[in-house]
Amino acid sequence: MGFSLAPTAATLGYRLEAFDTVSSTNAVAIERARGGDDGKLWLVSKRQEAGRGRRGRAWETPEGNLAATLLLVPGFDIKAAATLGFVAGLALADALAAVIPGRGVSVGVDGGTPIGGGRFELKWPNDLLADGAKLSGILLESAMLDESRFALAIGIGVNVVAHPQDVPYPATSLAALGATCDAETLFIALSDAWVDNARIWDEGRGLAAIRERWLKRAAGLGSPVAVRMEGRVVRGIFETIDEQCRFVIRDEEGNVTTIAAGDVHFGAVASA
Repeated sequence: MGFSLAPTAATLGYRLEAFDTVSSTNAVAIERARGGDDGKLWLVSKRQEAGRGRRGRAWETPEGNLAATLLLVPGFDIKAAATLGFVAGLALADALAAVIPGRGVSVGVDGGTPIGGGRFELKWPNDLLADGAKLSGILLESAMLDESRFALAIGIGVNVVAHPQDVPYPATSLAALGATCDAETLFIALSDAWVDNARIWDEGRGLAAIRERWLKRAAGLGSPVAVRMEGRVVRGIFETIDEQCRFVIRDEEGNVTTIAAGDVHFGAVASA
């Protein structure tokens, strides 16, 4: 079966470009925008050879996994666009719930005790966890096209059939969890779920609703956390995300730290 869009996405003008193999769907998306593409274009592949994660880390996409990027050339503010990672996370969580209905996945954080009643959970800012391990990563990249227009590539990588073994964090795949869903089926559900969540987001006007939905699926909420940022580590309790979706920690003395960017670690790792 080849890749195809959900009917809801096609009706709203989203388009699809599929590859047998690609260097990086995000990189190709930015190339398309610089070549004049107007956006609302999904680029997908089951094999990606030069994918990237946050902070320039490699993201492996061996044959059978899902590498998907949505290219947007939006008319809204770039600051609002930064919150689309939370929309993407919710869309992926909804897609997984649709293709693996009733799946009893025990979810924990950084290999800790499963929490949350067996749901896939979202780890701030842009990861999705299952069974205590990373199942998916989301990467937003932008590029200015002229003085007023920018392109946004929303990359979503999912370990469908395989996961990396030589990484400094727990990782898993849908196959390792016992699911039989393939990349094509997951992508149809993802393109459909994106439509629903983007409608709620409404060019940033519905961010409060997105924040509320995201917090209901947040990994480690109310738990000890350590965040590495700008050469230092901040520890405390993960209290919430604020109205701009920044990470909020409260330490033992009751002091609150709001974090816009950093690497989050929960459980035993947070106390190390």
